[in-house]
Parts: sequence; structure tokens; C-alpha cells
Amino acid sequence: MKQSRSAPDIWLFVCIISLLAIGMIMVYSAGAVLAFHEYGDSYYFVKRQLLFAGLGLVAMYFTARTDYRIWQKYAKVVLLICLALLVAVLIPGIGVVRGGARSWLGISSFGIQPSEFMKLGMILYLAQWLSRADYDISSFTRGLLPPLGLMGLAFGLIMLQPDLGTGTVMMGASMLIVFTAGARMKHLGLLALSGAAGFAALIAAAPYRLQRITAFLDPWSDPLGAGYQIIQSLYAIGPGGLAGLGLGMSRQKYSYVPEPQTDFIFSILAEELGFIGGMTVLGLFLVLVWRGMRVAITIPDTYGSLLAVGIVGMVAVQVVINIGVVIGLMPVTGITLPLISYGGSSLTLMLTALGILLNLSRYAR
Repeated sequence: MKQSRSAPDIWLFVCIISLLAIGMIMVYSAGAVLAFHEYGDSYYFVKRQLLFAGLGLVAMYFTARTDYRIWQKYAKVVLLICLALLVAVLIPGIGVVRGGARSWLGISSFGIQPSEFMKLGMILYLAQWLSRADYDISSFTRGLLPPLGLMGLAFGLIMLQPDLGTGTVMMGASMLIVFTAGARMKHLGLLALSGAAGFAALIAAAPYRLQRITAFLDPWSDPLGAGYQIIQSLYAIGPGGLAGLGLGMSRQKYSYVPEPQTDFIFSILAEELGFIGGMTVLGLFLVLVWRGMRVAITIPDTYGSLLAVGIVGMVAVQVVINIGVVIGLMPVTGITLPLISYGGSSLTLMLTALGILLNLSRYAR
């Protein structure tokens, strides 16, 4: 049945562009000192961010204009490519080690992070799989276990890098799709208990993760080690007050907050723009999630609904984890703030996914 379509959701589009613009400003402001110290060019990070934003906007333009149902046809191909890339990145000589994780494919400073693309690949495939009319997800063995097995395989490959943060975002968005598709609450409750036990085992298996947990509980127990990042992040947020110190006036970006242009960029934003700036960014994300969920509720077909839930879930889970870490509500993990943090693969992937959401909004009633 042919669906009528309208213009993309203007509120959604404005939120995306506004967050991207704020991100560009903050990547320069937060990263200028480090960029000059490391590369002799204060504009190093923002120039690269502009490049990847340009690529991402081109991708968003095409996905926003491409009928979302085309992804239903090619979802399996996309997933298999993502799985192949996750395997390739683990092969010595092919995968590139950065920051202690073999998470990259590329040459020199340019590269892609396959785990980022797996987030979208999993969303596309689960939406296609669970929207089939003959699929009964209320059955535990025949309905729920197969997608869980696939999610576990992808999560396992990501953990071999290791990249717990990206794997957690992928699992969170995927479980939202599973829940929306009609999985039974008692099954999900049992999975939550087993997932918590598995998460605890992953933490116990790696000493650095255990250090992050103890630092989360009491960062001052190791102020120059595991607790250093969160302490410096809170030192940035505190002085920001209501209106901030002023754009470009952060003190903590002077080699106090590690990599201030990436995972902890929100702490620099709060220091420079204050409570008002931080709440503006959070408000834009809330509007984005609201408009995205409105699309999921009002679009006529199940596939479109599940796809919208997955994309919105990916954004929401990532924002919650990043902000939670920065303000000390969660243990430190490597997660960027969507559209704001510096990062090529994450920015390009996010704009591509949001383009699909914009296309979905054209068919919402």
C-alpha cells in the first residue's frame, strides 16, 4: 500500500542542526588548547570535525530523501558488512590500536570505527526481523532467543576490542526495539537479571573497569589515577554557575580534563556556558527524542515504528550515559555526546541515522 508523505518534521530538523552547530563551536573552544599543543594548530580538531560533519550532512541528505523501506530490503546485507568489519578490526595488521583498544580501521590519523556502524546495522536488521507478521516474539525460545543471540554475537565482537561503552549503547537501543516489538515483561525481567550478572562479570574480568567503579563510588580515593577524570569534570562544571565563565574562558581545558573535545565536552560546555547552556543542550535533545517518538507512534507500519524507536533509543541511551558520566552519576566509560563531541565515525553515523528518522517523519500521520 502506497503511503502519503509530507515534508520532514521541521522541529526534528532544527534540533539536529542546532546541536550540530553548538557542537562545532564547542569542539573548537574545548579543543583549541590541546590542538595547538599537540599539532601546532588551534583549528586542528574543528577543521576535521567540519570535514566529517560535511560528509555526515551529505549522508543525512540522501537518507532523508530515500524511502525508509529500502533499508528493509537491504538490512541483512548491511548487518553482514558490519559484522565483517568487526571481525576485520580484530586482525593484527588490519585493525588499528588507539587508546588501548583495537577499534579502528584506517591509515594514519584517518579511520573508521566499525563498532559505531554496527549500532545502526543492528537497528536496521532487528526492525526488519521483528516486524514480520509471522514472527512471534512472545515465545521465549523461538521468538526472543534468536535476536538475543545475534545481539550477543555483535556485543561479544565489540567487547573483544574492547569497547564496553559502544556495546552498551547498541544493546540498549536493541532492547528498546525488542520491548516495543512485544516481548513479554517476565522474559525481559529475567534477561535484566542475567544481564546485570554478566555486566558485573565483565567489570570483574578487567581491572581497569573495576577501578572505574571504585572511582565512581569515591573518586577521591585515587584523585590522580582512576578518579582523576570525574574530579576534573566536576571542577569544570562547578564554577560554571548560572551563565558560565564565557565562551572560550574554560580553565579546565588547559590539560586538566583529558581529551576535553570528546567524551567530557559537556563539562567544558557547562563551565563556559553555565547551567543555561547545559540545559539548552539537554532541552534540544529532549525535543529530538519527543519528535522521534512521535514519529514512532504515528507512522502507519510496524517496521517504520521499530526503526524510529531504535534510532531514537540510540541517541537517548548515548546522551544518558555521556551526561551521567560527566556529572558523576555513572562510572567513566568512553561514550561521545551525539552531535556535540569530536569524532568522525560517531558524527557521520549519527547524522546518517537521523536522516533516516527525518525520512520516517515524512510518513507519520
